[in-house]
Amino acid sequence: MTPVVTLLHPGSMGAAIGAQLRARGVTVLWCPEGRSGATRRRADEAGLEGVSLGEAVRRSDIVLSLCAPVGAEEVAERVTAHGLAEGAVFVEANPLTPDRVAAIAARMRPTTVVDGAVVGSPPVGGKSPLLYLSGPSAAAGHVAGLFDGTDVEARVVGEEIGQASVLKLIYSAYQKTSRVLAALAYGAADAYGVTDELLDVAGRRTRSYLVETGYIPKTAARAWRWAPEVADAANLLTAVGLPADTVRAAAETLERWSPEVERPLDVTEALRALRDAGT
Repeated sequence: MTPVVTLLHPGSMGAAIGAQLRARGVTVLWCPEGRSGATRRRADEAGLEGVSLGEAVRRSDIVLSLCAPVGAEEVAERVTAHGLAEGAVFVEANPLTPDRVAAIAARMRPTTVVDGAVVGSPPVGGKSPLLYLSGPSAAAGHVAGLFDGTDVEARVVGEEIGQASVLKLIYSAYQKTSRVLAALAYGAADAYGVTDELLDVAGRRTRSYLVETGYIPKTAARAWRWAPEVADAANLLTAVGLPADTVRAAAETLERWSPEVERPLDVTEALRALRDAGT
């Protein structure tokens, strides 16, 4: 039998995911109460069925929570208050810390909770986001199978609650901080009239440092001379009225590695040194 899914709440990502499930013939419920006109339009366009939260919870085999992370606990508590059916699965698909996901799972017992995290853009126009899942293997596999044949690529990354959320949070931290640093770099270059040259330098590199883990020990080895340089860059940002805290934090991170200059490290040793310096 095709499962019944409740989607809480259909923002741009949630509505697009709901539309993918509807295309497979899955019944997707949502709760219009208190939602905006824009949310209602998205839900209607996606073919979602509007019902009360109580009815949605009673009818659902899977409840998919896709909301603002700040409200994740409240959403889970409201669902719990209505009593999920025996065997139903609650997917906490918001990027939370492992402790927050574990706390939600504990409060929702005996309901099975699967940790989830979406990486990428909404599945429209040929885009194919990744849905990472972690938790009890049977339940996580069941949720992943729901997306077979859709533009959402579901992957089970482990059986531990929190693994999926950690993956999203650390990737998001890298991506979003990189964009902030790009804005700061461009802003400083603009203030000094060297934007064309900055873009030329940047255009010579297309590969992400995130996939080049060999640079981690190399960075540790060079930290003793990079830290002052990055600190000076922070001072430059301050001089042109741009926020410098992010860059100063990078300089402080490099300073943690400075004592390791005399010793060649591998990736594991470099990361251990970074952690140990903060204890």
